[in-house]
Amino acid sequence: MRVAIITGASSGLGLAFAQELDQRGEADEIWAVARRADRLAVLQKHLRTPVVPLLLDLADPASVEKIKERLAREKPRVTALVNAAGFGKFGRWDDLSAAEVDGMLDVNVRALVHLTVAALPYMGEGSRLLEMASCAAFQPLPDMNVYAATKAFVLHYTRALRRELRGSGIKVTAVCP
Repeated sequence: MRVAIITGASSGLGLAFAQELDQRGEADEIWAVARRADRLAVLQKHLRTPVVPLLLDLADPASVEKIKERLAREKPRVTALVNAAGFGKFGRWDDLSAAEVDGMLDVNVRALVHLTVAALPYMGEGSRLLEMASCAAFQPLPDMNVYAATKAFVLHYTRALRRELRGSGIKVTAVCP
């Protein structure tokens, strides 16, 4: 079974990548991870590739564990992992609550890394890993300090991972919209 896993699949870049991977026909199933059941239901109706909706909030560490358990149970060949889920709250250092800061760190960094590590053993020659960074990753940004820092992490993590996976046949890309 060839599977593409897409986080943030219900809107934005995640939705766009789900549509693109559907067009390419490179997976037998798309595991669509998102928080909004209604949007995942719409996605299921509009793609030719069967969509497995995974209604999960990646700010909760248990969500990544559920994906890891499914991977271990089904042992698919992961043809693509698109980590498009993201959380951004803009404001000065004293405008952001601890919960908002933790949410950005949890979704943009922790979940991305843990899901990447969980999926890599199921990836191989020709698989794609797309990590959503941002143009915000390239400079410190006032009023976006935590968000920009999380995206800088994603950029550097992905670049290092690309080097570590050299020769594996896995294509690793940091996307910086």
